[in-house]
Formats: sequence, C-alpha cells, structure tokens
Amino acid sequence: MPRALVVKAATGASDPERCAQALTVAATAASSGVSVSLWLAADGAWLAVPGRASEIELESAPDLGSLLSVVLDVGKVTLCSQCAARRNLAASDILPGIQISGAASFVSEITAADVQALVY
Repeated sequence: MPRALVVKAATGASDPERCAQALTVAATAASSGVSVSLWLAADGAWLAVPGRASEIELESAPDLGSLLSVVLDVGKVTLCSQCAARRNLAASDILPGIQISGAASFVSEITAADVQALVY
C-alpha cells in the first residue's frame, strides 16, 4: 500500500512557527513521494487566499507560499468548508487547485488504512 500523510494546518499568521512546521512537513513529504493531503482550517484557512502564505515571515524558514505551491503541485490541498464560510471565502477567492470540503471528507481521509495524520 502507498504511504499517505494528512496534515491539518489550523494556524496561519497568528502562529507563524506552527504554520511553517505544517507547510514544511507537507512539502517535504510531497517532495519525497509521499501522498500528501493538506487541510487548511481555522486561521490556516487564510493560506488558501492568493499571496497570504508568502506574507507570513519567519526567520530561518523558507517562503511559505513556495511550500504551499509544492504541495499544490504534487499533493492535494483542501480548505475546510466551515472555516471558509466563517471567513466569507468562496471558490473564486482561493488559489486554483484548492478544493473546499467538510469534516466528513477529513474523517474519511484520516481513517483510511496506511495514513498518518498530523495537526498543527
């Protein structure tokens, strides 16, 4: 069975270090051939908006927008539907390739066989 990793980024500009950890782990895994699904939730929902990830700066961390691009290129990125609604974000407001989905999809992904899940 293929290896898979689900990463939930529930932080953004409010906690740059945890946000960077989530994106770094997701991008590193995706670059290593691991099947990655990155979920953007809570404050991390803003990362789905074009340019927002690159606005977050953290010393000794790579550009967070570049890390998100890596995951978008070779993995899957999902924006929490409730989090999007609370921020008035529609599909037209977010980066191409990011889907909007709810808790049932998240639960389905994290309970699949051979999946590891991390929440930041």
